[in-house]
Amino acid sequence: MDHTRQGKLIMKKKSLFTRNTMSGATLRSRLTAIATALLLSLSASTTLHAQLKVLHVDPKDTDPTIETVQGPHLALYDPQAASNHRLFVFFVGTNGKAEGSLKIDTAFAKLGYHAIALDYEDKVVAASCAPSPDIACFDNYREAIVTGAPVSERINVSRANSILNRLQKLLVYLAKQYPDGGWGEFVADGQPVWTRIVVAGHSQGSGHAAYIGKMYKVDKVLMFSGPQDYLTELNKPAPWQARPSATPQSRYYAFLNLYDPFNVHHQIANCAVLMGLSNPQPPTIEPGAAIQGNYQILINTSHQQPHGSTIQPEFENVWDYLGTIGEEDTGLKPSTPPPPQPTPEP
Repeated sequence: MDHTRQGKLIMKKKSLFTRNTMSGATLRSRLTAIATALLLSLSASTTLHAQLKVLHVDPKDTDPTIETVQGPHLALYDPQAASNHRLFVFFVGTNGKAEGSLKIDTAFAKLGYHAIALDYEDKVVAASCAPSPDIACFDNYREAIVTGAPVSERINVSRANSILNRLQKLLVYLAKQYPDGGWGEFVADGQPVWTRIVVAGHSQGSGHAAYIGKMYKVDKVLMFSGPQDYLTELNKPAPWQARPSATPQSRYYAFLNLYDPFNVHHQIANCAVLMGLSNPQPPTIEPGAAIQGNYQILINTSHQQPHGSTIQPEFENVWDYLGTIGEEDTGLKPSTPPPPQPTPEP
């Protein structure tokens, strides 16, 4: 090989090496940029999540006589949100875990609520009473789970494991263990301050929320995909829903799905009785759409998981609507968090 050809070959190799080196530098630069972007995104996500105070509380820690059914209670709030001085208490559906409602609880926390998802005796489906010839089947079922009274053939719940005792013990625990968390605002003399509490639930849980609304004057009752308390053999809503209510009928709200396998027409009939409506005409709501007006019953037409659609984040527009409607009637206005107290001198 002559010197000229050898020189050209060396130059080609150097040129190739230079291009590869430049390509490697470019790749490293791009990877560095991607990594930086990911870190910034993760940092922002961590900061956002850090603002939300989430507690998982073993029911036995609040009272040793209480049994854990599906898992821990969930308690949360957003310290950066302007408080509206209210508590959102959510009851999941049959065989659900409290942590399963984290998305809707978080949405209400952003609105200024403290939020609780309660672990409770939810293993027996409410609709099991639907074909019963016993006109009091639903009533006894609700009373047993909510109060612990030994009245139902469908389910046996002790007083200690009732919804009312579980909630009362949890509130006392939170107020004592987390005195700076604002939980004390919702308990007085060891009992829940019901007028500051919004009770809500999905499916089976919606009926428990309504039942509590009958017993105590709560801020609002929010029902998602329920109640199911319709006696199919007698072709009418369960009688307990027509009893006098401690909570005004105008403070009951429901979000349903047109294709719910538990029969939306029965659910509407139940809601109409609870709300004192003779001919409800619920509007159809699309995800993300603005909701104008004052409606107690809203419906969506999602074909994907119809029964669970009402607690999916795509309908956060409905959650916001239900969380804020009627605020002018309560006298409880949002306020900015109080300034931090000065550290006392040593």
